[in-house]
Amino acid sequence: MDISIAAILTQDGITNGAVYALMALALVLVFSVTRVIFIPLGEFVAFGALTLATIQAGRFPQAATLLAVLGLLAFLQEAWHLWQRAAGRRLALAPLRTAFGKFVLAPAAIYALAHFGARPELPLALQVALALIVVVPLGPLVYRLAFQPLASASTLVLLIVSVGVHFAMLGLGLALFGAEGSRTTPFTEARFDLGTLAVSGQSLVVIGVSLALIAALYFYFERTLAGKALRATAINRLGAQLVGIGTTQAGRLAFTLAAGIGALCGILIAPLTTIYYDSGFLTGLKGFVGAIVGGLAAYPAAAAGALLVGVLESFSSFWASTLKEVIVFTLIIPVLLWRSLKSTHIEEGEE
Repeated sequence: MDISIAAILTQDGITNGAVYALMALALVLVFSVTRVIFIPLGEFVAFGALTLATIQAGRFPQAATLLAVLGLLAFLQEAWHLWQRAAGRRLALAPLRTAFGKFVLAPAAIYALAHFGARPELPLALQVALALIVVVPLGPLVYRLAFQPLASASTLVLLIVSVGVHFAMLGLGLALFGAEGSRTTPFTEARFDLGTLAVSGQSLVVIGVSLALIAALYFYFERTLAGKALRATAINRLGAQLVGIGTTQAGRLAFTLAAGIGALCGILIAPLTTIYYDSGFLTGLKGFVGAIVGGLAAYPAAAAGALLVGVLESFSSFWASTLKEVIVFTLIIPVLLWRSLKSTHIEEGEE
């Protein structure tokens, strides 16, 4: 291997690692706030990419139909919950109207926007915005339907539910988008020559957007009240409840941010590789490896671990392309062994 090949592999590794870093941050965010290992995050990657591809093809994005259906189910669930809380008394209409507007009217408005606005002649920025508007609200709806009723359950139960949601969304992805893969229009066709190394503009866009989003998340968690509330919930859920922080709202916000990050990752990588309905799972799994390397608790460590995964995957594809996935996922074993020897076991509920 000469220097030019090593430089190309490093460029690919950093590009992939930037995406894995965003996935790792989303996984750490959801786990720290809700104790959910968010396995379906990969499906949001595929949904974001395929929704954008559908818009660019001039077709109606069926993810908007899924959004409307999940919104209706969430409204029925919320209405049942309000009726149970009434316990024979008169049902309060104000919360019911709020739930109707949030779970029925808002998805219906997005459905109409997608129906009339999905046009291939739209500027690329508006196509991306429309894809995000359609896909991101699926995150809090998934939380409301599957995880919010089990917020006090054990981590194992939440993991089992997460696996079930993953398989459900995988099947829905096949039904909505079909088995054919898609690519989207590149954000830029520019190429830059640095000696013998050719750097694609699309790779620079991926890295630049990832860095900007990481910086925005840092500012959000450090400088805003909502971000500090999320951090407080992540550090001590019971303490956050005692000082008046709504842990349900924190969980909904964490799932919204994670869905947005996942969908944006899919949009970023769609011009570089063909995305299928099940492609996001592998991307999310590599982000999970990065999060595990970082300890599944600290954001900077998770980002650094994800970059390591990207570079390791890139060089593994050169030395042993058929074993690159095995090499990447085997990285978990020594990390988990080291952490198990280093840490003291604490039973759930004792912390």
